[in-house]
Amino acid sequence: MLRYRQTNESWLGTVGAVARDKCGNLAAATSTGGVVNQRCGRVGDSAVIGAGTFADNASCAVSCTGVGEQFLRTSLARTVALFVECRGMRAEEAAKAAIQYLVDKVRGLGGLIIVDRDDACTRANSTPGMRTAMVENGELRIHTT
Repeated sequence: MLRYRQTNESWLGTVGAVARDKCGNLAAATSTGGVVNQRCGRVGDSAVIGAGTFADNASCAVSCTGVGEQFLRTSLARTVALFVECRGMRAEEAAKAAIQYLVDKVRGLGGLIIVDRDDACTRANSTPGMRTAMVENGELRIHTT
């Protein structure tokens, strides 16, 4: 689950999930809460593979939350996967590098969760806060910044 804080008072929402099964297969899913007062027919980044969500067994599974247009302009979910696959970065390093790229390229606000092919799972964000939850070996852990 992803939710990010745009201000100190408001939490905006995306529901995202990343997973690695016992055979090593990776999967990602992202659903947005949407943006108020947008044009009819607007397609956000969640529906665009490579922008708001991406999974590939050669690299990682990623789900993003934030300002969709910024994720579309940076292909952020695919960028994270390329950091893992082509640069050999682990999940934590790739997540931080991708968020830095988002900030540097488009002054982006958002966050992401990632699980890599080696089962390392992490999160990164450039927003004032982000909530995530993780289940591992039947144990639920909730993290809020």
